[in-house]
Amino acid sequence: MLLMGSDRSWLIIFMVFSSLLSLISGGSDSHDPEALDALFHYYANQTLAKHRTGTLYKIPLPSNFSGMEVSVIRLRSGSLWARGSNSSFIKIPPRVRAFPHVKRLAIVYENLGEWSSKYYQIPGYTLVSPVVGFNVYDFSNATTLSDRKVTLSTTSDPISIHFPYIEAEDKNVTELKCVKFGAGGSVEFKNMTARNVCVTGKAGHFSVVIPSMPEKKVRIWKWWVIGFVSATVGLVLLISVAAIIFILLRRLKMKAMEKASDNAENLDTFWVRGDKMPSASMIRTQPVLEHDYVP
Repeated sequence: MLLMGSDRSWLIIFMVFSSLLSLISGGSDSHDPEALDALFHYYANQTLAKHRTGTLYKIPLPSNFSGMEVSVIRLRSGSLWARGSNSSFIKIPPRVRAFPHVKRLAIVYENLGEWSSKYYQIPGYTLVSPVVGFNVYDFSNATTLSDRKVTLSTTSDPISIHFPYIEAEDKNVTELKCVKFGAGGSVEFKNMTARNVCVTGKAGHFSVVIPSMPEKKVRIWKWWVIGFVSATVGLVLLISVAAIIFILLRRLKMKAMEKASDNAENLDTFWVRGDKMPSASMIRTQPVLEHDYVP
């Protein structure tokens, strides 16, 4: 059953506020990409109602979505064919057709930034760039943005995706893969055509990924770290114990020397040409002849 225009508007509003509530409450549906697209669609409609055709406008988002960058532009199909459309990250070349054909259309450009891995994940791979993308909607009404998506078809140059940064400067470039996230959780891999650039022929969401480190290697790496830390702590403890023992033995030796000095007999002193010399104060043993006979 087809929904009328007002029914669709209510459906979009319901999805928007459902996504907002789920984000605030931290529910399991808080990272639903379709709910996020519905949210962007809603705010794009609000933005286009206040601006004119042919200019790219930044869409203001709620503070809950700080870090995301979303913009929208309204175009005539003829203008898209003649000049294409560019945003900060996505370059749509001229000679691009819209299917089904519409008189006017709107393009919503997205950069999810630090939120990327919360909405898009691939088992066995790690995102090394933000997820950027775009959706094209029918705007034939000229007053309300339709929720019907439009497909683009390139006849010459492909659409290029320029990623703002890639967090894999120390990785092998051949391991980097472009990935397109499609409807229903589908994923499509491609090789990169240039540094930080991927190409596509359709709308969607895109990122750069690299194979994740196998779990076995991760465990070995963790054990190496644990072993190194344990050895370092053990060495520090051993040195500390040795230092304490050395100090204690030295103190015991000093005490023994002091005790021996206290028990010994004190000697008098006298000066000889500026030098202080010890001198016995008395003769303890009197000289005795071995024989009483005197010749």
